[in-house]
Amino acid sequence: MIPQVDRIMMLSKNLHGLSDDELLNLAAVDNRLDDLPHIQQTAAHFTSRKVNESLSQLHVYTQSFKLHIDWLITAQFNFSLPTQPAEGASAHLLQLSTLIHTSLHQMHETSTQAPPPSLPVAASTFDVLQFSVEISERLHVFCNWSRRLLRHLQKLSRCPRR
Repeated sequence: MIPQVDRIMMLSKNLHGLSDDELLNLAAVDNRLDDLPHIQQTAAHFTSRKVNESLSQLHVYTQSFKLHIDWLITAQFNFSLPTQPAEGASAHLLQLSTLIHTSLHQMHETSTQAPPPSLPVAASTFDVLQFSVEISERLHVFCNWSRRLLRHLQKLSRCPRR
């Protein structure tokens, strides 16, 4: 699962197609995508979670980001913006979701479905750009959290590192 997360992280940086300098010049992006997951990253959060609960939460977050990315692809396509990074992220989120689902199934746990998000209308190219920056930033946080969580679960299960 960690290699999938690493690929998603790399692709998340390219969702908006802006350079670091252009991102600095862009005004602070409003958080308009309320249904994007809000990630808890405290040490206490990691140590208090059980494997099945953690994987279930990771699965819901992965599905939520996949739904948002798929919506972003449509918005980018509608405004003739490049969709390749978002399409790559979507494919890797699907693979990650499948891996998590398989792991939960092996543990005889059920996987919950992410509720369908309430997504705003992208009325302009600038809206799409702002949404892509917001998703990119939140996806980056998700990837950092996921790596930490998966490493923690790896230690708990005494799985070898690859």
